[in-house]
Amino acid sequence: MREGSRTFAVPGFAPWPPPRGEKRRGRRLREQVPREAHARLTLPEDRPSVARAVEEGNAGRLPELVPIRVGRMSASPFAFLRGAAGLMACDLAAGPASGVLAQLCGDAHAANFGLYGDATGRLVMDINDFDETVPGPWEWDLKRLATSLVLAGRQAGTDEPTCRRAAFDTVRSYRRTMRLLARLPAQDAWNAVADDRLVTFADAHELTDVLDGVGAKALRNTSAKFAAESTVRGRDGQWRFTAAPPVLSEVSDTRAAEVANSLAEYLETVPVELHPLLARYSVHDVAFRVVGTGSVGTRSYVVLLLDRREEPLVLQVKEARPSALLPHLARAGYPVSAAGHEGRRVVLGQKRMQVVSDILMGWTTVNGLPYQVRQFRNRKGSVDPAVLLPEQLDDYGRLTGALLARAHAHTADAAVIAGYCGKSEALDEAMAAFAVAYADQSEADHAALLAAVRSGRLPAETGV
Repeated sequence: MREGSRTFAVPGFAPWPPPRGEKRRGRRLREQVPREAHARLTLPEDRPSVARAVEEGNAGRLPELVPIRVGRMSASPFAFLRGAAGLMACDLAAGPASGVLAQLCGDAHAANFGLYGDATGRLVMDINDFDETVPGPWEWDLKRLATSLVLAGRQAGTDEPTCRRAAFDTVRSYRRTMRLLARLPAQDAWNAVADDRLVTFADAHELTDVLDGVGAKALRNTSAKFAAESTVRGRDGQWRFTAAPPVLSEVSDTRAAEVANSLAEYLETVPVELHPLLARYSVHDVAFRVVGTGSVGTRSYVVLLLDRREEPLVLQVKEARPSALLPHLARAGYPVSAAGHEGRRVVLGQKRMQVVSDILMGWTTVNGLPYQVRQFRNRKGSVDPAVLLPEQLDDYGRLTGALLARAHAHTADAAVIAGYCGKSEALDEAMAAFAVAYADQSEADHAALLAAVRSGRLPAETGV
């Protein structure tokens, strides 16, 4: 029998024996940043005015679409929060953080979770927007999520104790999930809570009917359905997008060729085993399509691909701007590495946080600007938290809190965060208090936005 160690120190793999005491290390972090400190909302002294923050966020966007962005943010305080990730990051940078970093969604509000299809068409639920993704303090995502539950509840007319309870239970679910993940084998923790078992774990049974309805709609939300609604066969026998301004509009032949030709670069970012699949499609048309609240004004295109049976696949080629969190991370003293290609940042951040990701995600460059590429409408469905019943809001908070913990645990040590969060409700109480305070601040910011619109400083187009 062979004696002696056959354990090898290999770069990229963990050492053996493994380090111990991660939970103790997390608990020790409370000495520097007590959990109760997270209740405090401290705005920076040089906080920009709302009008200036929105104007800075509009820089680089297509000017003709800026009024649509402002109009969507004007709809409600919750809508304002959705479009103001940078302003909230500015505020969070002035507050406490434990020092443990994770890959952040960067815009983890309650409407950025939803259902989507995996490669086989099976529906999974997870975070589904990563435009702002970047490594940072895990608390930033969790505070943004908890605040969004309060604002969504207020918009739905839910009473204040229930809104606060939703924020409390969001944080509690995050904390409990992180403790569970810290105890699991590595692969089990990596793949945890991404399917319908999550509803049971999060005790979100009041959401069952809502999720069933969203899931049924998501299964019909496909490239084929979008193509059937948005394309027509011309006299030459070719399929083309039909304009539906301002959301869907034609582009020049030159721009269409630029976007289509950029798919060659995109192909090099897709796993090589998928190249034969994409080789079975031909590129037929390109159109411009306006996207959601935070992204309005960025350049975004849909590309129509058809296989030999004329079955469609629609890709979205969407401009990838630098994360709105970056300047605030740097000001707060957190490490900020060069992103390189912004589309690559988004795609890799998404893959780091999700259990299952779109297999056709990649990135490319059009006219010197970075873009991310993904399937358009791959069975996507989302819950609108602003229309949930009071008993459903609380369940949705628990569900999204569990998902966020699982996503953070992909890149942060769950045991360290679990040690910091602890077994008591101290963090839950503190962050719920913060969520209520920041929801009040968002309402004041929304009022300031409306005042800037009325004064004519910010142009707004509503109903789009």
